[in-house]
Amino acid sequence: MLVLAADQLSKFFALQHLEERTTVNVVGELLQWHLVFNPGAAFSMGEGVTWVFTIILGLVALVIVYLGITRIRSRAWAIVLGLVLGGVLGNLTDRLVREPGFAVGHVVDFILTPWMWFWTTPAIYNVADMFIVCGMISVAVLVLIGINFDGTRGAKKAEVEESVDE
Repeated sequence: MLVLAADQLSKFFALQHLEERTTVNVVGELLQWHLVFNPGAAFSMGEGVTWVFTIILGLVALVIVYLGITRIRSRAWAIVLGLVLGGVLGNLTDRLVREPGFAVGHVVDFILTPWMWFWTTPAIYNVADMFIVCGMISVAVLVLIGINFDGTRGAKKAEVEESVDE
């Protein structure tokens, strides 16, 4: 809930204090505020199918909650998936309650880092996006170092026995 609150509060302040498509230098060209309303996914891709992103965000949230209830016994996994869930819920909230309407709302993006370019488009994102990206990087790290959902390390006992039998 803290991630969702941080995301929505930051968007509230951005909407109150920033003018759409006007750049405000925060730390020179390293960090700027630039308010946009994103109808698509990353870098506004898929603008015509916003409702699809709403469904995907909803499904991702449900899967994370399901895993949290049924499988996650590790504090590390709980924290990491909580960060991702908070970010997903932040952007899902925008899709559900912002203009132009329910399930097709545009996500509020306002953090501009001009030095981060994706082809010819600068990166403009929000707090939820930062938590999703950092959370997914953390998921990759947990997988790479072999921490299972239950907190054990390495292959599970049944998997080890199977490989020995072969």
